[in-house]
Amino acid sequence: MKKLNKVLALVLAMVMALSLAACSGGNNSTNNTANAGANNTANNTADNSGDTESTDSGNKLIAGVVFQEDQFFKLLSAGYQAAADEMGYEIQLTNTNNDQSKETEALNTYVAQGVAGVAISPLNTQVSPAAIEDAHNSGMEIAICNAAIDAFPYAVASYSADNYAFCKQTGEAAVKFIQENYSADETLKIGVVQFKTQVPEQSADRVNGFFAALDEAGIKYDIVADQDAWLQDMAVETAGDMISANPDLDIIYAANDGGTVGSVMAVENAGKAGEIFVFGTDGSEQIVDLLKADNNILQAVTAQDAFQIGYSTVEALINTLEGNEVEGAGQTNIIPGIPLVRGDDEALDSYLADLQSMM
Repeated sequence: MKKLNKVLALVLAMVMALSLAACSGGNNSTNNTANAGANNTANNTADNSGDTESTDSGNKLIAGVVFQEDQFFKLLSAGYQAAADEMGYEIQLTNTNNDQSKETEALNTYVAQGVAGVAISPLNTQVSPAAIEDAHNSGMEIAICNAAIDAFPYAVASYSADNYAFCKQTGEAAVKFIQENYSADETLKIGVVQFKTQVPEQSADRVNGFFAALDEAGIKYDIVADQDAWLQDMAVETAGDMISANPDLDIIYAANDGGTVGSVMAVENAGKAGEIFVFGTDGSEQIVDLLKADNNILQAVTAQDAFQIGYSTVEALINTLEGNEVEGAGQTNIIPGIPLVRGDDEALDSYLADLQSMM
C-alpha cells in the first residue's frame, strides 16, 4: 500500500510538473505573440513614418509646374505659392524651360517622391497629356492651368484666361486706335509675332481673337508677315527682320509677353517709333513702363490675371486633396483679362500697384 502511495505521489508530481510546463509555454507563446505584434507595429511605424503622417494628417507636399521664365509665369508661380502658404501646404516649384522631356522627368520625380498633387501649366496639349495622365494614374491629383481641360478629363479643374476673348479685347483697342489715326479706306500692313510652333492652339486663339475684332469693325488689312518668337531676345531679332523686309509696316501684333516687349524694342531699334505701332498680350511692370513711354510705340495689351490663375489652380488642388467641394470642378474656369491702354494712367497705376503687392 505504501509502495502504491509512493507511485501515486510520483505520478501526481509528474502531472503537476507537466501542467506547470504547459502553462509556462502558453504564457511564453502569448508573450511572444504580443511582443512580435508590438515589434512589427513599431517597425512598420518606423518604416512608414511618412505614410503614417500622410494618412493621419494629409500629405502636405504638392508641386507646381510652369514651362517658361517670363513675367506671366513668375506671377502664376507666385499665385501657386501664395495659395499653398495660406492653406498650410509645402509646394515644390519647377520650370521646364520649354523642354517636353523635362516636363515628363519632373512628373516622374514627383511620383517617386510621393507628392500628393500637381498644379501644372502643360507645355503642349498634344504631347503633355500622356505624361500627366501617367502621373494621375500613379495616384497624384492633377489641376490644370493656362489650358482647357478637354485634353485632361481626369483633372480636378482647369483655370485659364479665354485666349480668344481677352485678345479680342486688344483687337478692340486696336480698332479704336486705327479709326482715330487712319482713313477708313486705307489697307493696313500688319505683322504678327506669335508662338504657333510652341503651343499651337493657344497661339491661334490669341491671333484669331485679335483679328476678329478688326474684322467685325470692317478694318482693311493685309498680314504681310507672320513669324514665331515667344521670348524677348527672339522677338527683337524676328520683329527686326520683319521690319527690314517690310519697312512700310503699320502695326505689329504680338501674342505674348516676350513677343510684345521684343517687338517694341525692335521698332525702337529700327528708328520706326511713330510709324509702326505695337499691340500685344500679357501684363508686367515692364509692359506698363512701355505703355507710358514717350516713344509712343506700344498702344495696348490685355493682361491675363496670372496670379489669380495660379492661386485658383492650387486652391482647387488642395481642396480636392482635403475632400472639400471645388466650385467649377471638372471644367475650364475662365479668369477675366485686364485691358491696359496707353493714356489710361489711372488703370495702369492701379494694375502696377496690384502687381507689386503680389510679388
